[in-house]
Amino acid sequence: MTWTGAFGRACGVVLYAIVRGLALTRISPNVLTFLGLVINIVAAVLFGYANSQNYPRMFMYAGLVIIGAGIFDMVDGRVARHTGQVTTFGAFFDSVIDRYSDVALFFGLLVFYARANRFFYVVLVALVMVSSVMVSYTRARAESLIGSCKVGFMERPERVVLVIIGGLFARWGAMAPVLWVLAVVSTITIVHRIIYTAQQTRILDEKTAADAAAAAVVSEHVSPGLQSGATADRNNPPAKSGTRMPSFN
Repeated sequence: MTWTGAFGRACGVVLYAIVRGLALTRISPNVLTFLGLVINIVAAVLFGYANSQNYPRMFMYAGLVIIGAGIFDMVDGRVARHTGQVTTFGAFFDSVIDRYSDVALFFGLLVFYARANRFFYVVLVALVMVSSVMVSYTRARAESLIGSCKVGFMERPERVVLVIIGGLFARWGAMAPVLWVLAVVSTITIVHRIIYTAQQTRILDEKTAADAAAAAVVSEHVSPGLQSGATADRNNPPAKSGTRMPSFN
C-alpha cells in the first residue's frame, strides 16, 4: 500500500462522511450547487480587493476559499445520488452555475489587474475568461451533434486547480504563469475540439448521404411495381357497393 493510495482512501472516507451528513439534512443538491457559486464569489471579491501590498495574502485567502467551494462542487452530485434526487434539470443547473463560478473568479482577477494598471494582464485574464467559457461551450455544442466530445485537457477541474495554485503561491509570482498556461492550453483544447467535431460531422454527413442514396435506389426499384399495380387497378375497378356480380353457374 502506497502513501498516495492511503491518502486517497482517507480523503474518500472524509468525503463520504460529508455526503452522508448532508444527505441526512435532506438539503437540495441544487442548493449545494448555488452555495458553491456564493463561495466562489467571495474568492472573486478577495481577488478584486487585493492591492500591490497585500495581494500575496489576499490571493492565498482566495485560494483557500476556492478549495472550500470545490467541496460543494464535489458533493452536490454525490448527495443527489445518495438521496435519490438526481434530475435532468439538476445536471443543467450545475453546468450553468459552474460557468458563473468560472467567470466570477476571473472577473475578480481582472479587477485586480485593472486597479494595478497592469493592462497587459487585464487582456490576458479576459482571454482566459473567454476561453474557459468556450472550452465548455464547444463540448456542449459538439455533443448535441455527435454524441460525445471529451477530447482536450483543460476541463473545469484543471482550471480550478491551477487558479488555486496561483492563489496559494502568489507570493512567489505563481499567478502569472498560471494565467499563461490557462490561456494557451484552453485555446489548444478549443481548437482540438473544433477539429475533432469537424471530422466526426464529416463522417456523419457521409453516412447520411450514403443512406439517402441507398433509399433512392430502393425507391426506384419499388416504384415500377407500384405503378403496375395502379394500372391494374384502373383496368379492373372494384365492384361498387350494392351491385350484384354476374353469376357464371
